[in-house]
Amino acid sequence: MELEICGFGALRFYPAQSYLLNTPSCKPIHPYICKQIKLFMRTLAQRLLIILAVLTSMVLHTSAKEVKEVIVSSPDGKAVIKLDFTKNLLLSVTYNNQQVMAPSPVSMTIAEYPEAFLNPTRAKVIQHKVTAVIIPPVAEKRSRIPDEYNESEVWFKGNYGIRLRAYNDGVAWRLITRFPDSITVNNELVTLNMAAADSVYYGDDDNFVSHSERFYTCRAAGSIKSNQMGILPAVFRKVNGSIAAFTESDLLDYPGLYLLGNDKADGSFTGTFPKVVDQMKPKTDRDYGITSRKNYIARTSGTREFPWRAFGLAENEARLLENDIAYRLGSPCRIAETSWIKPGKVAWDWWNDWNISGVPFTAGINTATYKYYIDFASANKLDYVIFDEGWSKPEDLEKINPDMNMETLFAYAKQKNIGIILWVTGRALEEKFESSFAQFKKWGCVGVKVDFLCRDDQAMVNFYERVAKTAAGYHMLVDFHGAYKPTGLSRTYPNALTREGVRGLENVKWSKDITPAHDCTLPFTRMFAGPMDYTPGAMHNENQKTFTINWSEPMSMGTRCHELAKYLVFESPLQMLCDNPTNYMKEPECLAFLTKVPITWDQTICVNASVSHYVTVARKKGDDWYIGSITDFSPRNFDVPLGFLAEGQYSVTVYKDGINVDHRATDFAIETFTVTNKSVLKLKLASGGGYACRITKL
Repeated sequence: MELEICGFGALRFYPAQSYLLNTPSCKPIHPYICKQIKLFMRTLAQRLLIILAVLTSMVLHTSAKEVKEVIVSSPDGKAVIKLDFTKNLLLSVTYNNQQVMAPSPVSMTIAEYPEAFLNPTRAKVIQHKVTAVIIPPVAEKRSRIPDEYNESEVWFKGNYGIRLRAYNDGVAWRLITRFPDSITVNNELVTLNMAAADSVYYGDDDNFVSHSERFYTCRAAGSIKSNQMGILPAVFRKVNGSIAAFTESDLLDYPGLYLLGNDKADGSFTGTFPKVVDQMKPKTDRDYGITSRKNYIARTSGTREFPWRAFGLAENEARLLENDIAYRLGSPCRIAETSWIKPGKVAWDWWNDWNISGVPFTAGINTATYKYYIDFASANKLDYVIFDEGWSKPEDLEKINPDMNMETLFAYAKQKNIGIILWVTGRALEEKFESSFAQFKKWGCVGVKVDFLCRDDQAMVNFYERVAKTAAGYHMLVDFHGAYKPTGLSRTYPNALTREGVRGLENVKWSKDITPAHDCTLPFTRMFAGPMDYTPGAMHNENQKTFTINWSEPMSMGTRCHELAKYLVFESPLQMLCDNPTNYMKEPECLAFLTKVPITWDQTICVNASVSHYVTVARKKGDDWYIGSITDFSPRNFDVPLGFLAEGQYSVTVYKDGINVDHRATDFAIETFTVTNKSVLKLKLASGGGYACRITKL
């Protein structure tokens, strides 16, 4: 007999005798037996049909489940982001087959479209595979940035959706809408269901009006309560040692994101946002006080992409320092011509309190003092001088300090090929926005340092973009102070070279908080988001026991070489020399290093790292390599193989902690020797110490 299955329901039966009758060696089958065979085959056929129906149902059910999820993997397959929309939108993340974030709900509440992001029904999925290279106008970590990722754009019925992206070193998602008119966003649900056993470097904050200058302290993720708000980035260390740093990017026309813990001790976090400002009034001579807010977080275009929420993923701390996912996720450059944008080093005045000596005039905020700073910058091939607070009234940019002859100073700076950057408060600039920029341009100003911003609600975020865009129109640089963390704006407006939003060296003027351990924490926390204007360069250095607070003659905590190495470890395309010219001129060897060290880089390699304990970085500029290393209060010895060098011989000039540095933190030694790519550098760092070297090809 033979069975032929045709499709899912058709079955044909052929009795055995139809074949056997023509076989000479066989006899015909008895009719009774034939009848029993037919009955058996009918029963078998019925049972097979039932089995096939069940199998068909299972196949169709499995297919239905599959359309309720979208999985996006990185090009190397290590980073995976998964969307499950069986009922609502749930996101989960894995890295190296280990869970980073358990399924976590995401959504948005829109006043005009309350049904959006609820009970999603998929309309279509658009997939992209991108292999590109970003050539940044201003190179922060590297001058060629591979931009390689896989992406799925998932749209649901009702004109809303989500975009998922997976890089080899991170994943990201953003909500998208396509509504015809403006919308009111009441809230966005951002949830991170991390593990309670994860440790997290978390920057506690207690107010949406903030300079974002917080300490990042390490603790168990499950220990953070619902009333503990934290700024971004938040850096998680998984139990297996891998790192997941969470931040946001492409923040435009929308408020900044903060995190809250929860009281279940399960390691989950939810997002929170500053609501739209309703009313405010002048609070001091440099900022406003908010008196009321609206009950929503944004009023914005109905057709738009919302900010990226992103994890930078790394197998260890060293790889995290090399991660620039926040930059890649920023909107592409909106400035048509960028050749005028010039990163550079700055002679800064405010930190050192204009405390120069050995001059035939009274030092202070006056024309003679600033000519002295300009002369110093010019003689040492610096690029800029900042006129910080005091050149005008903080609240009124038209009320110029009578001791400052602005026309004379700008003409003098132009003659010396030095650019002048003007400090302004956000309040004063906003009140006389266009006229101020016009006057600055008339003087010949090349940049603005905008301070006391202290917010990241929607209006303030829009003010940042307005400043960057307007400044670009006048060919001016921007340095934001009293600022929130970077969110990719330096890609969109590369004239916005740097920003504060970091507890930097200015704090030594009134506290003992800026320790070597703090310095070893920042590269993996705040700096993960982008460049930071920490303002290094102190020539008065003290150990932990001898450090004192002094407003007018400030000092740093740690060794001289710790301070020099900050220029290699910290990233800022507009880098300060914070001390006064008199002090620098007393230290010609260190000044020679500072005036030659680059501030933008072609390549960055983190050699070793342990957050808050130590970090060693190798960076390349042109044909030269630089290595910087800093430690906390524990002395350390490191071996640094030079395998990243090309073939050939190289000259190395090393600045290292001196033999008596434990007694006098300013003690250092300089060595010069020859190496190849087979050589191994031996680094010896004192307590609070550092190491800096330049490697040039012979």
